[in-house]
Amino acid sequence: MTPAPAMHHTPLLAELVSAVRDVVCLERSPAESARLVAGQLEPFLSRPNLLPAEYRAGDPERYRQHIVHAEPDGSFSVVALVWQPGQQTPIHDHVAWCVTGVYEGAETERRYELRGEGATARLVPAADVVNGPGTACGFAPPGDIHLVRNAEESTVISIHVYGADISKLGTSVRRLYDLPVAES
Repeated sequence: MTPAPAMHHTPLLAELVSAVRDVVCLERSPAESARLVAGQLEPFLSRPNLLPAEYRAGDPERYRQHIVHAEPDGSFSVVALVWQPGQQTPIHDHVAWCVTGVYEGAETERRYELRGEGATARLVPAADVVNGPGTACGFAPPGDIHLVRNAEESTVISIHVYGADISKLGTSVRRLYDLPVAES
């Protein structure tokens, strides 16, 4: 097995990684793992000095992903995402369960349902959610189609925990959706 890349952990990050590891070791269903990890992440989101400066740097062109931790056995990763105003993801779903926690600012999320098949396939907006500072939510495929954006006028930083090794995969995205969006 290739060793995970060296990453800089603050004491709080090390504590967060340990808390996530404790949940992942329970080997629960993906949905239950996401729910439990969200419960572990949330208390860390209000703690100052969780992220060192290198994980808080953004990119003027697109949201930036910083891999904070990749578990050596590939069972989970912790990623800091930094969003400048107006930056967003394409509509996508994920390779594994995911937990999102907002550290600074607010992420705006639009969730979709996939309806129809083949030529009639379309996305229907299912919910618009604003995830504010200190909040965490989790989900697991299938049915995790969404778009996330920074609708704020300042930088947004979020912590994402994925049930996969993002340092090897490069992304948590399973599929991008380029389908019509309809009201029903």
